[in-house]
Amino acid sequence: MCGIFACHCHPDVQKFKPTALKLAKAIRHRGPDWSGNLISNNTILAHERLSIVGVDSGAQPLVNDEKTIALAVNGEIYNHRILRKGLKNPYHFQTHSDCEVIIPLYKEHGLDAPKYLDGMFAWVLYDKEQDRTIAARDPIGVVSFYQGFSSKEPGAVYFASELKCLHPVCDKIVAFPPGHVYDSKTGEMTRYFQPNWWDPTNVPSTPVDYKLIRESLERSVRKRLMAEVPYGVLLSGGLDSSLVAAIAQRETLKSEEARRKLGLTDAQALEKSTDGLVGINDDNELSSVTILPQLNSFSIGLPGAPDTKAALEVAKFLGTRHHDFTFTIEEGLDALSDVIFHLETYDVTTIRASTPMFLLSRKIKAMGVKMVLSGEGSDEIFGGYLYFHAAPDRKAFHEETVRRVKNLHLADCLRANKSTSAWGLEARVPFLDKQFLETSMSVDPAEKMITKDRIEKYILRKAFDTSDEPDNPPYLPEHILWRQKEQFSDGVGYGWIDALKDNAEIHVTDEDMKNPKPEWGDDIPDSKEAYWYRTMFDEHFPPTCASTVMRWTPTWSKQTDPSGRAISSHVARYDGKE
Repeated sequence: MCGIFACHCHPDVQKFKPTALKLAKAIRHRGPDWSGNLISNNTILAHERLSIVGVDSGAQPLVNDEKTIALAVNGEIYNHRILRKGLKNPYHFQTHSDCEVIIPLYKEHGLDAPKYLDGMFAWVLYDKEQDRTIAARDPIGVVSFYQGFSSKEPGAVYFASELKCLHPVCDKIVAFPPGHVYDSKTGEMTRYFQPNWWDPTNVPSTPVDYKLIRESLERSVRKRLMAEVPYGVLLSGGLDSSLVAAIAQRETLKSEEARRKLGLTDAQALEKSTDGLVGINDDNELSSVTILPQLNSFSIGLPGAPDTKAALEVAKFLGTRHHDFTFTIEEGLDALSDVIFHLETYDVTTIRASTPMFLLSRKIKAMGVKMVLSGEGSDEIFGGYLYFHAAPDRKAFHEETVRRVKNLHLADCLRANKSTSAWGLEARVPFLDKQFLETSMSVDPAEKMITKDRIEKYILRKAFDTSDEPDNPPYLPEHILWRQKEQFSDGVGYGWIDALKDNAEIHVTDEDMKNPKPEWGDDIPDSKEAYWYRTMFDEHFPPTCASTVMRWTPTWSKQTDPSGRAISSHVARYDGKE
């Protein structure tokens, strides 16, 4: 992940520059490899770079030959080579960066440029000739992005990867909506991402195609192996991360086989892969793939955690080079304030799950890995959360999946993006690929519903069940493929959530609960744990930042605790044993 900060139409941009660079430095953790900035007219772009593709070039902001267009991007554009070849007009590319193609796309398509991008991104482009700033965010909001305004400079508009860049200079901040593009010429935000499933009242009726689901997810993982640096997979031992790991391992083995056929040493393969000559070539959609002798997988949990045991079994089955880390409850509690500072939220579920991921990311980065694949998004798409057991009908089920996918940028995407980028690590999420979303969200929700005979995410499990395919070895052990879901905050060890609740009792009194802060308005914490997190959030951020936070709550359930363990179906499945 990289970090960007920008301000369009500042009244005194030269005087503002030292402040802008200081604000950009606040997100240097996202991009520790290099810093860059550019001023044009009254606009400034600042960039903190994490180099994954185009390592030897691609420092930002990127500019065209005429110096009339400047671009700052946080993201990965997986189809950049296809886009380069499809340009109508010649363009002189100055770097190997996957992001530079946005400039000629803008020149040819204007505000429609984001429609052509396949990837995760947030970017700000400045057109000097028109004194115009264009900003856009990826369809689902995998990459964090915010927009700010200041009553002191009413004509200025600010953009940044994180809140901590904006609140010192802005008194109004909003989450930049995913799938939208902003145009300073009109001041309007336009939704460019318009998939068939976007309208929740349009309930699909397409029968499930298991082969299409499998092939679409495999294709998505292949795209996300585009890298010139060591990468790995986050492996919790649950279905989603295990499937991503299984596919990534298959692709890694294909790369190794290609290397052997060409008779290349590891060093030669690495050199050629950075030129895009070796690796998985999916119709030329991959820019480059660093060929590793073995895929690294990573897990974390309290000693004896449910997910840790499953992760070890999956890693052994797949043959990954597995790194099994543990953390103590005290280490988790000690990290809470830092976690909230980086997450920029006070949502209970997000903080519970992010803390182990935050600790794990630090260990991964220390090993020299800069990119990981992760399994976020599957539960929203397929109704994998245990509360979906209570969905009354297919229409309600579909509406809830659409709502969840649309809100991912405030929940699991936020967690994955910021927990990892806190340590200069990039997380990629194959389940949120545009094509895979179109395939999976177009399935008749009746096929996804949980019944007496169908466990949650049945159609995803069935898509990767090769028991009737003699020539196709299993992706996962059968009992892992059909294992019931553990939410990540539960799966790392049930004692983690219990400890959070116990410590909240120490830090928050009954009297505190009766007297919430006036500036909280109607957003009143409903538990001592929620109250505790909100007070820690307030230590880092002013009330203006609270409008960007969404608190995660399950539908069709009267439970007050969002933990999956609190759902009756979990208790029934495990006979009440913890």
